[in-house]
Amino acid sequence: MSCEHLVCAQCAHPVIEGRCSLCRANRERMHNHGFAGLSPALIALLLVALLFLTLAVKHLSGL
Repeated sequence: MSCEHLVCAQCAHPVIEGRCSLCRANRERMHNHGFAGLSPALIALLLVALLFLTLAVKHLSGL
C-alpha cells in the first residue's frame, strides 16, 4: 500500500505531503520498513553474522 492515496484524518491532506505530525509519522512508518519488516541495520547485521558463520564452517571443515 502506498501513502500517496491516503488522506490524513487529522489535517485532511494527503499523507505523502506530511503537513502534520500524524502525517509525517505514518509516512515514515510506511516507508521505513525493510525486508520482512526488519530494519536495514538488522538485515546488514544478519548478513555479516551469516558471513562469519560461513567462514567458520569452511575453516573447521578444512576446505
